[in-house]
Amino acid sequence: MKVDLNAALADVTAHWRPLRVAGYNGNDVMVVKVKGAFPFHLHEDSDDFFLVLKGEILMDIEDGPTETLRAGDLFVVPAGVTHRPRAPEEAEILLIEPAGLVATNEPQRREIGAR
Repeated sequence: MKVDLNAALADVTAHWRPLRVAGYNGNDVMVVKVKGAFPFHLHEDSDDFFLVLKGEILMDIEDGPTETLRAGDLFVVPAGVTHRPRAPEEAEILLIEPAGLVATNEPQRREIGAR
């Protein structure tokens, strides 16, 4: 299944509201626009995959260093690690998570074509 990520991102109008663009092996592939800080949270049983498509994000790791991620950078937060992505300016990210996974305070996911 071909997905035009640029077209999908053009449909994203709110920050921190992931749009599910595909699924595979029980995972959701999502794109999201971010700006500002997401709350600190963790996923007890799964890693959290981030691929920065555009812009820059800072990944704060509780009791660890802050990583600066730029377009083309991939970062995996291990299961059980408390973290917070934040972006001083708008950035675009591709996320991969187990289908239906919800983090603390995570906005509802959308599917392509759903408003």
